[in-house]
Formats: sequence, structure tokens, C-alpha cells
Amino acid sequence: MTPAIKLAKKQGINYQVHQYEHDPANTNFGLEAAEALGQDPQQVFKTLLFALNGDPKKLAVAVVPVVGMLDLKAAAKAAGGKKADMADPAIAEKTTGYIVGGISPLGQKKRLPTFLDQSAQQFDTICVSAGRRGLEIELAPADLLLLTGGQMAAVAKL
Repeated sequence: MTPAIKLAKKQGINYQVHQYEHDPANTNFGLEAAEALGQDPQQVFKTLLFALNGDPKKLAVAVVPVVGMLDLKAAAKAAGGKKADMADPAIAEKTTGYIVGGISPLGQKKRLPTFLDQSAQQFDTICVSAGRRGLEIELAPADLLLLTGGQMAAVAKL
């Protein structure tokens, strides 16, 4: 059981875990998850870390649909910064305790400011990584925000 699942269980959140066989040759982790689970790719979200104002250690989390991209300008604004860049993968892994392609917004080693794209509001539940490649957790967007202390923001380019 990953830290993400433990957190949801401990907090008594309604959730469902989905597992699939990850193809090591596939580096498009989010779309792979959507296809393997037969889910609408707009309802499956990826977890991206970004660095604020040129400081590689000042990180925040964006949770965006796998069919979209992170809008760095919007993410910086949501996080109260002037500019944002994608986080260095090694720093992202060290900070969250998860590996790239399996980074969950839940149960990270260090709690970071988290922004869930507002497109999640159209769904009763969304899927995000449960902390490992080939493992997704499905939960209500409001529960994701509750567990991460996050907020809704327009941070994706769809």
C-alpha cells in the first residue's frame, strides 16, 4: 500500500484503486493509464511539479488532465509567483518520495502547495497516480483538495 492510498484510507475518503500492467517502454504515463483503465482521458489527471521564480527548490504541484499541458504562466500566478518552470525530475522525486511517472499528489514526503485544474469540477470522480506506475486512485475532486490542502485553479492548457 502506497502513502497515497494510506492517506485516503486513514482520512476515511471514498476511493477506488485501479491497477494495470505498466509498459516500461511507454513514457506517456497518463495516457497509458487512461487507455489501460478504459477511462476518459479528460478524467485522468497527471501530477506535475513546477519550480517558482527560478528557484529549483521552491516547488508546487499542478494536477492536470493527461490530455492537457501545464500552463506555466497560469501556474505561477496561482502559486503567487512571477514565473514557473518545470521542476527538475530528480528534485521532484526526492521531494515527493515518488518516481516520475508515479508521482501522486497524495502522501508526498513534503506537503507542497497543490493546484487542481478547474476542469476536474465537471466530474464526480477523477483518477490520479496512487504513487507508482501502473496504480491509480479514483476519488472526488473535493476529496483530493481536502487531502492535499489544495485549491482549484485554471492551470491547464487543454
